[in-house]
Amino acid sequence: MGRIVLVCGMPGAGKTTLARALVAELDAVHLCPDEWLVPLGIDPHDARRRDRFERLQWRHGLRLAELGLTVVVDFGLWSRVERRRLREQARAIGADVELRVLDVPLAERWRRVAARNAEPGAVVISREQLVDYERWWQPPDAAERAAYDAPVRRSGAGTSGPNAVP
Repeated sequence: MGRIVLVCGMPGAGKTTLARALVAELDAVHLCPDEWLVPLGIDPHDARRRDRFERLQWRHGLRLAELGLTVVVDFGLWSRVERRRLREQARAIGADVELRVLDVPLAERWRRVAARNAEPGAVVISREQLVDYERWWQPPDAAERAAYDAPVRRSGAGTSGPNAVP
């Protein structure tokens, strides 16, 4: 059975950067809605479509884990309920599940988002949106973190850093 790595954090926390490093380190598949929605011409801020797309990607990720692959899920996963739902579904198919959390202060996240907003093809997020999103963030506590498997390393590549919290 495979492994699912859930990467959680708010916009600008470094989720995609960490996810890409984990994909290389673990020889994994990366599931990131923004990397599909934007090229398909779908507004990544359209909550209904994004939710449907994430559910579709998640089903695909479960199937890949059933086939023995490692899947890195880069959805944000801001709420405890959402993380628990994914963890329970992954456990139901027998997959190991690990959680990587990036909890970065708002000022630093805005600095990163503002820089990213200037890049071609970026999913633009305003400061007002970023501040508004704060109300949805439920960082995992020690009890929640304890419900996940320990991180696994498969190569010499490092994933430790100021934002990488197993």
